[in-house]
Amino acid sequence: MSVTHEKMGLSLTQEILSHLGLANKTAAWGTLGTLRTFLSFSADKDVQRLLKAIAGQDPDRALPGSRASPHLGSGVDRIAILDVLTNRSREQRQLISRAFHERTQQGSGSAEDVALEILATRTPPQLQECLAVYKHNFQVDAAEDIKSETRGILRDLLLALAKGGREAYTGIIDYNLAAQDIQALKQAEGPSTERTWVLVFTQRNPEHLVRVLNQYQWYTGHELEKTVRARFHGAACVALLNLASVIRNTPLYFADKLHQALQETEPNYQALMRILISRSETDLLSIRAEFRKKFGKSLYSSLQVRLGWFLTWSPRASSFTSTLHTVGHIHGLENSWVSG
Repeated sequence: MSVTHEKMGLSLTQEILSHLGLANKTAAWGTLGTLRTFLSFSADKDVQRLLKAIAGQDPDRALPGSRASPHLGSGVDRIAILDVLTNRSREQRQLISRAFHERTQQGSGSAEDVALEILATRTPPQLQECLAVYKHNFQVDAAEDIKSETRGILRDLLLALAKGGREAYTGIIDYNLAAQDIQALKQAEGPSTERTWVLVFTQRNPEHLVRVLNQYQWYTGHELEKTVRARFHGAACVALLNLASVIRNTPLYFADKLHQALQETEPNYQALMRILISRSETDLLSIRAEFRKKFGKSLYSSLQVRLGWFLTWSPRASSFTSTLHTVGHIHGLENSWVSG
């Protein structure tokens, strides 16, 4: 075909398109672009699929009639990622981006929450070991990072807990000290009284604090947690409420954390493994009993139902399965204890 003939053909095509009006008009279903709005769009579902695809766990690629991913269970599932991102409009991709950022930033809970959990629930020997490993791995004392990354009463709480200066229980009930602490907390409802809250919550032994919490309600007519919510805000409020939960009933605190981790759109695997492994030789049986009592179902069966695909496809399944086996090993003991 000659160049002249080719130009004439191109001009003819342009002329036909101009008469049809397709070049500058939208079609009945939207635009003439190659990418359209995905009708059954859900940012949360897309983020969940992307997270699974990044870990090579996308179950949609293994459904009957679908193309099997070459990376399933062995690495990043690029096909699944492309399938999502190339079939969503610009607005939808922005929503996915925001949801993905929130989800990945959430991780296993905020760094402050995890730090408080560890510092408040470990025995003195365990705490000293954690702090030593932290310094070895990061070449800095945990206290220095706490000082630089937190502020206010939250910083003071974490630093005090990291010192491991909580009093040991001697078996002697000090009613006078309990009365003094209750009075101090009642008077510490005003500004510039954070030091009192830090002292009581981080220095007194747990048995004493349980008595303080119970008697505070008897004296004031409301739980101490109500005062905390009215007096503090943000991370400081959350930290004090978590400390109160740990003090009142540590197994119930962890049962709530496990339930929360299972209820997220994408189960919080890091939180699940951290709690199950760290408490497996401490009080996991008590945690399971509290879980069943509050939520009406077994922790073991909840893990099996919620994490079935993960245990089948995930590269991390072997380590998690061994953890789950540890939980299941005491399944019969839990049933007999709860029923008894």
